Amino acid sequence: MARDFPLDKTRNIGIAAHIDAGKTTTTERVLFYTGKVHRMGEVDEGAATMDWMPQEQERGITITSAATTCFWREHKINIIDTPGHVDFTVEVERSLRVLDGVVAIFCAVGGVQPQSETIWRQANKYRVPRIAYINKMDRVGAGFHRILHSMRQRLGCRAVAVQLPIGSEADFQGIIDLIRMKALYYPDELGVTVEERDVPAELLERAERFREAMIEAAAESDEELMELYIDGKELDPEQIRAGLRVGTLRYNMVPVLCGASLRNKGVQPLLDAIVDYLPSPLEVADVRGVDPASGLTVTRHASDDEPFAALAFKIRSDPYVGRLTYFRVYSGSARKGEQIFNANRNRRERLGRILRMHANRREDLTEVFAGDIAAAVGLRNVTTGDTLCDEGHPVVLESIHFPESVISVAIEPRTQADRDRLSEALTRLTGEDPTFRLRVDEDTGQMIVSGMGELHLEIIVDRLLREFNVGANVGRPQVSYREAVTTAAEGEGRFVRQTGGRGQYGHVVLRVEPSPTGANEFESQITGGTIPKEFIPDIERGVRGAMEAGVLAGYPLAATKATLLGGSYHEVDSSEMAFQIAAAMAFRDAAARAAPVLNEPVMKVEVVVAEDRLGDVIGDLNGRRADILGTEPSPGGTQTIRALVPLAEMFGYATALRSLTQGRATYTMEPSHYQEVPAQIADQLLAHAVHA
Repeated sequence: MARDFPLDKTRNIGIAAHIDAGKTTTTERVLFYTGKVHRMGEVDEGAATMDWMPQEQERGITITSAATTCFWREHKINIIDTPGHVDFTVEVERSLRVLDGVVAIFCAVGGVQPQSETIWRQANKYRVPRIAYINKMDRVGAGFHRILHSMRQRLGCRAVAVQLPIGSEADFQGIIDLIRMKALYYPDELGVTVEERDVPAELLERAERFREAMIEAAAESDEELMELYIDGKELDPEQIRAGLRVGTLRYNMVPVLCGASLRNKGVQPLLDAIVDYLPSPLEVADVRGVDPASGLTVTRHASDDEPFAALAFKIRSDPYVGRLTYFRVYSGSARKGEQIFNANRNRRERLGRILRMHANRREDLTEVFAGDIAAAVGLRNVTTGDTLCDEGHPVVLESIHFPESVISVAIEPRTQADRDRLSEALTRLTGEDPTFRLRVDEDTGQMIVSGMGELHLEIIVDRLLREFNVGANVGRPQVSYREAVTTAAEGEGRFVRQTGGRGQYGHVVLRVEPSPTGANEFESQITGGTIPKEFIPDIERGVRGAMEAGVLAGYPLAATKATLLGGSYHEVDSSEMAFQIAAAMAFRDAAARAAPVLNEPVMKVEVVVAEDRLGDVIGDLNGRRADILGTEPSPGGTQTIRALVPLAEMFGYATALRSLTQGRATYTMEPSHYQEVPAQIADQLLAHAVHA
């Protein structure tokens, strides 16, 4: 089977934004204008193509990223529509890891919001070029120039307007294309017809000023264009687009467009911009990995002639075909039925079926090529972040980092019949979502599930009841505290058992200290065979197990480094288990001496409130141990409060805020960092842990 589209005419892009900026509505219009769907579904009616889960349709929000493919100007565009709610930020993280470009959507009223900043940081991390689309220009309070300024200030990017709005709010009529200096109007309700007219006289001066700034930005990206610009020569539209493209791919600028997707205005020029400014797989950096045998760096080029290499970035349970593994092909090709190699787990897998996904609908493929995004059926032992490759040319690509969960609940089956179903369902859900964690409390035997927020856990419970038909009782949400050491200390663990025959002997000396990297680390400084090297991995297992159990109140230790300094062994009695137990004893001894403290998750909170209620809301936040970072005016006589607040103080905040403001305020919240719990509250938590 031959490739259906050349690589240089392929775009792998994501649609990303803060919640309620209009991502799914925009994607729905993209599918309509490209002919992928023949009727636009509305998010508010629960009929959007990309929001296929019942929970998404009921709540009017995107929960899981959905993939689709469409065609525009003889280009193939693979699109991933991502969630905007912070509880599902993992969906954005793993999508950005495999995408070549991003359309960042901003609400023309809300502008740069907390999740907008998170997405921007994630895109910076993975070096993903992006264009921006200021949506909802028809909304009351819309301000294109204010959002443009906010992007430059808060995101630190060079936002270059390539369009200007004609009017705003109820008077929004169309857009000015600054490249061709034409006004685009949308006379019919569906926005299919686009009328080109001259730029309105009253906007001509402003348009020329912005066009000059755009041309300057384009010229700076290319020496030839800069020479023409300095010589005072006029750049034609193709030269301007070429300059903007180079600047975008080099991360020097972000082209900014505008429109009103719900009113079907501005989406076709956005499609043009995706083709014109975002990269093909050939224009992004070659993917690098590690040869698992030699440890040497390996490079894979975006070519069908290279050995097969792909990254699994999402697992999903499909009620009709079973376990789906979404993957991005970076090099080579693979046919259905072939054996491929999971380099992370050193296992062969068989590609049972290959599917091109359109939300939850499937199209069978015979073969996939470099640059493709597809889903596979039949991969049993693959998890998110695993590398799939040619066994003769193994490579392990950089995996995906996932944030720590911050909130937990206890869950138990209602009946004995529910017990097995619950265990199976939770195992499948943890396989799908790396930020959803499951553990069993050793003291109580309870199943504890952890996630990114109250909504995240609420959706999980809802899926258990509906999708997996499991009856379960759920406890109240609890904060996921962490423990940490604050100084260096040494400890010793000696495990000796003699029962007549062969005994057990393990002796370990450790140093424990704060980790400079912020991650949990283990290092061995054993030389000269003080402890045989075959026991070192068992010592590390014992240490890491003790890190999970903590030393103060049973919470996991974070940002802790353990260094193996010494110990002793017995030629007959020493065993793997003995050293594992001795290591855990030594770690607990050292950690208890290293001034351990309790840390709590702190959330970045933004509250938009009417000015006359500002004092009440700030007073309430102060009562919740908030660190108020500042306030700034927002459209419509409102103020935006930015604060850092411990998660423990934010339960039930939605109800309290409604009560304080008669329902006229809104807030958003996302994890920021962990910090030490004040002594008085830590004493209460530790006392509760002792009596629990």
